[in-house]
Amino acid sequence: MIPWLNSNFRHFKPTAAIAINATRHMNKIERRKLFSPDIEPMRTAEGRWFEAIVYEMFLDISKKSDTIKYLAMKGADAPDPRENVKIGQNGLFYSKYGDITIRGNGQDLAEFDMLLVDSDNHVAFAEVVTSPSDLREFEVEIAYKKKLLGYLYGQKITPFLLVSSFDLSNYTVVKRLTKDKTNAIIHTSSCEQIKSLVKHYRPRIIYNLPENHPKLIRATEIPMKNPFDYKRYHDEVKNRLFTDINRGQGKIHPAITDQTGELVKKVLYGGLFPPAVKAICDTWGMTVRGKTITPEDFPKLYSKAVIATDMPGYELIIYLRSKQKKEYHKMIQMKDGHFKFERPTPPKVGFFLWLESIQPTLGARITMQVLDAFTIRERSRE
Repeated sequence: MIPWLNSNFRHFKPTAAIAINATRHMNKIERRKLFSPDIEPMRTAEGRWFEAIVYEMFLDISKKSDTIKYLAMKGADAPDPRENVKIGQNGLFYSKYGDITIRGNGQDLAEFDMLLVDSDNHVAFAEVVTSPSDLREFEVEIAYKKKLLGYLYGQKITPFLLVSSFDLSNYTVVKRLTKDKTNAIIHTSSCEQIKSLVKHYRPRIIYNLPENHPKLIRATEIPMKNPFDYKRYHDEVKNRLFTDINRGQGKIHPAITDQTGELVKKVLYGGLFPPAVKAICDTWGMTVRGKTITPEDFPKLYSKAVIATDMPGYELIIYLRSKQKKEYHKMIQMKDGHFKFERPTPPKVGFFLWLESIQPTLGARITMQVLDAFTIRERSRE
């Protein structure tokens, strides 16, 4: 499939019919924003639209090529009912918007713009980009998705398609991806060119639904080859790290090399008892929107704190459960060692439910050991 797409896709360009049909995957507000003079919401709507255009193109292309065996439904074609996020969910799910996601203990681990099965029965995935800003941390994300699909579907090779509305050829990250022959890099028409096709389109829009499409399947029907118990994999990594921390070695950065351990995106060490919160405030400091959080302020503003590290880099995070609003404040560690508010974690995501399930288990001593093991800067020993 990859060589065929690399050599043939340049002949495929979105038509006015495809571009208009793609709007069936957008809600009325998103459609209105497509030609908005307000740049930011327009670009967001444009990204959603272009992703739908690429899907509509593949609905057409897959009928013409034996190299594509199946294409997973998405957007307006995604099947109902769609399961609400729940703790304990593992595997493939459709979001309420029809997006394809893989969840681990309810947490969204990866979202796929498209999922396909090629003629060799490899599960492949696609990413659709409309802006160079989408390329930040892109390689890490692609490598993780390849590992995740490789494990779930028991495949050594996971083909990847990158489809863009702008020329990617001069970007270093894309040059590296191009060297991997299991990747296809595809540049199609720009969003401005596609808009010019439909700007003066006046006839009544009739959506062509893919009824009885010979290759369209539910993403959830693609059979997984390996079991997927994400919470167990998480706890195995967490327990190993606690063992290393308890040895009192100071800073640690162990390589996680087992296949299931490499799938763990974040380690949640536990909730903090009040003395542990005080120790962090006194030693490192925490600020939210410019306001310093003191040990006296904490119980007035927050009901809980959970300490975690992002993987594989072991960047420290503290999640604070707000009392004012149903959300967690994500606190990241700055270069000087203190923790600063980055963004809220809303209640509608599965990760919020996981955080809610965590109770205080860590006292001041073990909490400071965790921080000493992973912190950016050594604290003063005065």
